[in-house]
Amino acid sequence: MHLTVGQKATRSLTLTKEHVQKFAEITGDYNPLHFDEAFAAKTKFQRLVVQGGLTTGILNALVATDVPGPGTVFLSHNWKFTAPVFIGDTITGEAEILSIHPTKPVTQLKVQVTRQTGETVLEGEAWCYTFAPDI
Repeated sequence: MHLTVGQKATRSLTLTKEHVQKFAEITGDYNPLHFDEAFAAKTKFQRLVVQGGLTTGILNALVATDVPGPGTVFLSHNWKFTAPVFIGDTITGEAEILSIHPTKPVTQLKVQVTRQTGETVLEGEAWCYTFAPDI
């Protein structure tokens, strides 16, 4: 795959209670913010919040499937959550290639996740390494 600076890709997902439950089963994250409506109602969010790992998970799928593409893993990332994601939100992750290492399969990405309203819920950057199969 030929990559270029400025190349972008997006991927979207509508998050459900089932996603939250499955993530908790895998990770053990049963924070009451994700499951207890009465608890969440008493917070500034006022309703159930999706685990941050589900929000960032869309970026894992994006870099491993779309840009840079198959065989890609994160080397590092620096992102911040700028708003909560709620059950029922449709999030869209976007990655844009900022730089490509001249001699290694390493890319620097600008990443962002937005909700269906256009509000940014996560922003930052990541460095990725793309493994190519031995031929």
